[in-house]
Amino acid sequence: MTSSADSHEMFIKLLTKHEGIIRASIRAVIRRTDDVDEVMQAVSLVAWRRFDSVTDVEGFAKWACVIARYEILKFRRAKARDRLELDEVLVAKIIDEGAEELSVRSRRIAHLEGCLKRLPESRRLLVMKVYSPGCSMKAVARQMGKSPEGLYQLLLRIRLELKRCVEIQATTEGELT
Repeated sequence: MTSSADSHEMFIKLLTKHEGIIRASIRAVIRRTDDVDEVMQAVSLVAWRRFDSVTDVEGFAKWACVIARYEILKFRRAKARDRLELDEVLVAKIIDEGAEELSVRSRRIAHLEGCLKRLPESRRLLVMKVYSPGCSMKAVARQMGKSPEGLYQLLLRIRLELKRCVEIQATTEGELT
């Protein structure tokens, strides 16, 4: 990397590109959104401080997931009083398996994004609204003039449609579903 500004820009691009995958690997072990955000912030800081040691930008996501693994363990030690925590061996196994599946997950996310774009606008906006942070299904149902059960049924149909679309794309590209 030629300059500090180029290095900063490259880091931001890579972190932005892979944040979803890094966050998903954290979420596989830590359930509370606030805790996931806290660990993700710690991962970002550590990755930023150590970015000059990266020699293979193609391996950035895997490298960041290794950092996430250690930050999760550090976070868990700090929260050791919580009885619902996973043991460190299981955390390591989940993170390692997640890192091995990065390319598959990346392709699936790309397929899902393509399928979302194919949905009629009203359905796409509904999906985006319902799955946005802090969203209440009851509030969305009320806004739409539907019962929560009716909204759940509509979302079930949309999710099945998206699942079929993703599977078709994966099959078309020769991936195993």
